[in-house]
Amino acid sequence: MIIRVGLVGPKDSVELMKKVGREFADRVVLIPFVYQRAEEAATIVVENEPEVDIWFFSGIGPYSMAKQHLHKQKAFYPQINASVLTKVLLELVYRDGLSLDRVSFDTVSEMHFRETLEELGLTCEQPYLNPYQEFRLTNHLVAYHTALVREGKVDACVTGMLSVTEELQRQGIKVYRMGFTRLTFREIFKQILQEGETLHFKRSQIAVQLLEVSDMDKLANEPANAYDLRRLDLKLQEIVLDYTESISGSFVSLGNYKFILFSTRGSFEDNPAFHPTCLLEKIMLLTNSTANMGIGFGVTALAAERNAQLALVHAKKHGNAAILVDHDGSIEGPLRQAKSISYEYWTEDKEISEGLKKAGVSITTLNKIISVQKALGQNYISAAEMAEWMGMTPRNARRILSDLAEHNVIEQIGEETPTNRGRPRKIYRVLPALSDSP
Repeated sequence: MIIRVGLVGPKDSVELMKKVGREFADRVVLIPFVYQRAEEAATIVVENEPEVDIWFFSGIGPYSMAKQHLHKQKAFYPQINASVLTKVLLELVYRDGLSLDRVSFDTVSEMHFRETLEELGLTCEQPYLNPYQEFRLTNHLVAYHTALVREGKVDACVTGMLSVTEELQRQGIKVYRMGFTRLTFREIFKQILQEGETLHFKRSQIAVQLLEVSDMDKLANEPANAYDLRRLDLKLQEIVLDYTESISGSFVSLGNYKFILFSTRGSFEDNPAFHPTCLLEKIMLLTNSTANMGIGFGVTALAAERNAQLALVHAKKHGNAAILVDHDGSIEGPLRQAKSISYEYWTEDKEISEGLKKAGVSITTLNKIISVQKALGQNYISAAEMAEWMGMTPRNARRILSDLAEHNVIEQIGEETPTNRGRPRKIYRVLPALSDSP
């Protein structure tokens, strides 16, 4: 497996990371991201997450800025250690003859500082240290150093950030930068390769998805056109087939509107465009029934299926939900899709909410009906129009509109005569208070 490694840091650090990374060119692809200030790291991660498998930050500063945007991706960064600090101390004391009591440091912990001094046989009674606790902006660290210089307490500064180094140099202040060595970056790349093997193993795991559509039996028990029921069943299988194709998997119908889907974890996780919640949404809209999914990962098909069964049990407790059980037994969910209609549309009107509940229709479906009516450029909608636009059977569209009208969520305003043979078709209008809402 070739690992896509995102390199994030200032120009000089990224260049050194690239040089070291080329030693592992047969196993990694290097994607460099150079910033001017560490604060830019968060934006880099957000905008480029799909193109990167593992992130490599030049230090704890950019990592701290970006870590809240790292979801399931691993990230590595080197830390200031004895070897890095030793190099700077040797330059200060033995090369330039400075007194450590007259030097300010940032990013270094007092413990590391004291231990390194002891190993080198150096002393410093009261060091000026600004140890790393949480990320500080460039101007904060610059202010820390310049204040000590103005007060005449220090003659030179040591920092771990390039942006601080450049600003202090512009002000004519003597500054040393703690930089990481090739050896440090090489060790990080070795860790990345180990993580890549783990990632490859996880992506190769089997993914089993159990899909169950409830309350479908009531449709079969009601008087209906047998052709419509068959069309409904075929459309349901077509939706499942489209989703299965998107994850490069296969599915088997278990009967009673239950399906089992097989794929790999990698193909499932690489499919953000067709999220499981989108599949559930389409099924609920088509059938006006409850749909739940349990997703299980496992090293073997048996383990993955067991996890999927457990996930389905939890999904049913939530209702209209997708739950995931990982190979280690951890449970995630209900899964959400940021662009899922179910989570974009809502209503605060208690009467409407109660009417929808009694009608057994979701707010998602109602809002789609509103959207169709607006798209048609008219103040009414028929079952035939709703079925065509929303991809469901005319019979199911008639049921939904009738239930909504019965509970005063929409109103029937008349009938229209069809151009061919058949009964007059009822037409409905979404109530003005709803249709005028954004």
